[in-house]
Amino acid sequence: MEDLKQKTIRGGFARLGAQGATLALRVGSLMILARLLGPQDFGLVGMVTAFTGVLYLFRDFGLSAAAVQRTTITEDQSSTLFWINVAVGICLGAVGVAAAPAVAIFYHEPRLVAVTMALSLAFVFNALGVQHSALLQRELRFTAMAMINVMSLVVGTVLAIAGAMAGYGYWSLVALTVSQPLVATVGFWISTGWVPGIPRSLSGIRSMMHFGGTLTLNGLVAYAGYNSEKVLIGRFWGADAIGIYGRAYQLINIPTDNLNSAVGEVAFSALSRVKDNPSRFKSYFLKGYALVLGLTLPLTFACALFANDLILTLLGSKWEAAIPIFRLLAPTIAIFAIINPLGWLLNSLGLVGRSLRIAFVCAPIIILGYVAGIPYGPKGVAFGYSAVMTLWMFPHIAWCVYGTGITVKDIFLAVSRPLLSSVIGGGLAFGLQSLCLNHLSRLPRLAIENAVLFAVYLFVLLFVTGQKSLYVDLFRGWRAASTVPVGS
Repeated sequence: MEDLKQKTIRGGFARLGAQGATLALRVGSLMILARLLGPQDFGLVGMVTAFTGVLYLFRDFGLSAAAVQRTTITEDQSSTLFWINVAVGICLGAVGVAAAPAVAIFYHEPRLVAVTMALSLAFVFNALGVQHSALLQRELRFTAMAMINVMSLVVGTVLAIAGAMAGYGYWSLVALTVSQPLVATVGFWISTGWVPGIPRSLSGIRSMMHFGGTLTLNGLVAYAGYNSEKVLIGRFWGADAIGIYGRAYQLINIPTDNLNSAVGEVAFSALSRVKDNPSRFKSYFLKGYALVLGLTLPLTFACALFANDLILTLLGSKWEAAIPIFRLLAPTIAIFAIINPLGWLLNSLGLVGRSLRIAFVCAPIIILGYVAGIPYGPKGVAFGYSAVMTLWMFPHIAWCVYGTGITVKDIFLAVSRPLLSSVIGGGLAFGLQSLCLNHLSRLPRLAIENAVLFAVYLFVLLFVTGQKSLYVDLFRGWRAASTVPVGS
């Protein structure tokens, strides 16, 4: 069990390091591409990805998560799952190609036929590497996974920037999307060295398909809730509007996407191993939860308070219309930091049915928020989205933790410390900006105001709210784990 703790901490730090690199790459590439391409280029690809994103939810039918969640899995089962994934990937690619004309007709944009067909290749590339990725995750080889994911993003980013500079416009974004799963799959095959055999046995597959199918349906319902606004904006307000909204949405989601992905993969694997030990399970979950909150909540305040400087620095002056949308979406950073990790809790305990029921209630509420805001354009949609998510957060927490051994009190205690620290840090930084920083140019002002916010935040979090012991323990665990030779 101590070996599991060391692997978890080592894997967590490896994933956080990789996600730090990924964050820098994503922001850097967005800064460059936003200056090389226009809102319409991003909007055209965004229109298609709103559709292909639905198909992407079926990319492995949840079988990779099922393989990780099981205590044991045989070679024959892994091979059978691999071939199921390949078949699913080919079918999804075919559906994407067949649906391309309908996508173009829906948006009244004939260029989307070729774009949709090209993006459909990603389903096949992804399917070929799903079980190899699950094998690495089962073995807690997160360092290898981190290196592969970073390399795939580097290759995709280089291709996209080169294509944009050569004048290929939105096709450079298509190259970015398609190349990443191809490079990642090659890396997974090389890293595992596993060659799947022919499918010989269906023993145990049915239960995994039930688990995975429920996860997939859950993801489909959640996707409809969280992404319907892009379809509505694209349909009623056009490519430029969805391009502007999409960049604000992408920037606002980078922190939570990166951190939840980094800690989530490690947490799900570790929690699945200790789900039969309630005290250790609770300890693992709350430490991982506190880490995500501690890293994410101050970003909410930075985005809300300094939206003007952030957007104009990162994207440039032609994206000024994204500033109010970005600010209105800022509360969702905190909300998703609070509720997303509850998915680790439910899935690792096998409570995917409850997760699905929650999604069926949540999605219609969110869509109603979009519909109420759509007459007012992207800003109205952003306001509606944040408003309904804020109202939904409290019942969501209570429903998720019921009967799991984690209490609502545990959640609010974990949230209160970084939230208080963020309020104090954000208030002081904003006051300093208002009093004496407005005469500075944009970049140094942004650097100073964020430095003040995060410095005050860290001081209050570590020394006032008593979180120093948590981070010292994690650091010591990483130091101990890093001295143990591993094969990852």
